[in-house]
Amino acid sequence: MASDLLFLPGEACFAAALPMLIKTTFPDYSVATYAWIGPALGALARWAGGWIADKLGGARVTILSFIGMAASIIGVITFLPSGGDGGNFPGFLACFLAAFVASGIGNGSTFRQIPVIFRNQHLKGLTEGTPEYARALKQTETESGAVTGFTAGIAAYGFFFIPALFANFAVTSAMWGFVGFYVTCIAITWWFYARKGAESPS
Repeated sequence: MASDLLFLPGEACFAAALPMLIKTTFPDYSVATYAWIGPALGALARWAGGWIADKLGGARVTILSFIGMAASIIGVITFLPSGGDGGNFPGFLACFLAAFVASGIGNGSTFRQIPVIFRNQHLKGLTEGTPEYARALKQTETESGAVTGFTAGIAAYGFFFIPALFANFAVTSAMWGFVGFYVTCIAITWWFYARKGAESPS
């Protein structure tokens, strides 16, 4: 399951990063006024991600979400204060909210991918209605449920990951690290799940 853990720098990380960056880089703006918007949009976007993945395929939507997150974070970097420039808060906030939406869509598509991947692995070559098929289907449900729960637990690690990252690296360096990570995620998801002949298309 190469893509299950790829959303570590995703919604949970963004939820930790947004109030921190508002407080440290745009102190004239209220954290309480703006910080809740991103998580709300991300939560709503999860439903859309699952629905779109049902239409287009989970792997494709997951890749698109990674592209969206990378592009959004580049936008965030562009609007941060630098070199004496005070930055642009509306642009910063808009790009950060776009990152939340892309992450929410990706979460929805990833959780749609998990059962599909396990079904492809366990039910391949089996005939529906046979005892072997029934046993494999039960195993699929057990494993996909476990991995879904584990993936959700790993995502929560983002609330620790972000403060630790920003404590050791400059904000822009950390953000560029996110972009590099998402490029890697695109390659991994394409190779294992989206390309022609992928070992587990989803």
